[in-house]
Amino acid sequence: MQNKLIRLKVIGISYSQTQSGAYALILAEEKGERRIPIIIGGFEAQAIVIKLENLEPPRPLTHDLFRSFAMACGVTVEQVLINKLREGIFYSEIVCTDGERRFSIDSRTSDAVALALRFECPIFIEPQILNEAGIVMSDTAEEEDKKKAGEEAVKKSPAPPNEYGEFSVEELRGMLTEAVSREDYEQAAAIRDELTRRKEKE
Repeated sequence: MQNKLIRLKVIGISYSQTQSGAYALILAEEKGERRIPIIIGGFEAQAIVIKLENLEPPRPLTHDLFRSFAMACGVTVEQVLINKLREGIFYSEIVCTDGERRFSIDSRTSDAVALALRFECPIFIEPQILNEAGIVMSDTAEEEDKKKAGEEAVKKSPAPPNEYGEFSVEELRGMLTEAVSREDYEQAAAIRDELTRRKEKE
């Protein structure tokens, strides 16, 4: 059955244009052009963003704790499957194994994706769901969405990304630690990008 499933990849997170205070998780078929936008909450968006940006929170977040607990009990996640779509809501299951048996756990799609990123396991979707909800975004529309998301991120950051060039590497590292400690992951991502640019120039 699995050969009929379609593998997805995580494109990123953007601000929802339809629901205030919500975010859109953008998934895309690995070998194709269709996209799946899924509306998720701020906490789940944060959990996904910090893995996409390779940020390290000062203390484990809920999904990090779940992974540590599962690994300590000898359980790992093999894959995530988006298996239902009802009234605009996506349903998923987390497929796990303890080495002897294989079992599935019902999950919200946002939590399932956050865990898939932490376990570095594949994300699949039933073909009929992708056929029903998948959209093909034009390059222009996709660039416009990224532009809007970028503009909103700048508004929420205490300092615009282009001003980080004025700080030393040590100052940036301190600012990064501070941003993560207060859970401002958008600013932390911008600072991390500046540090990455500095490293690439060395």
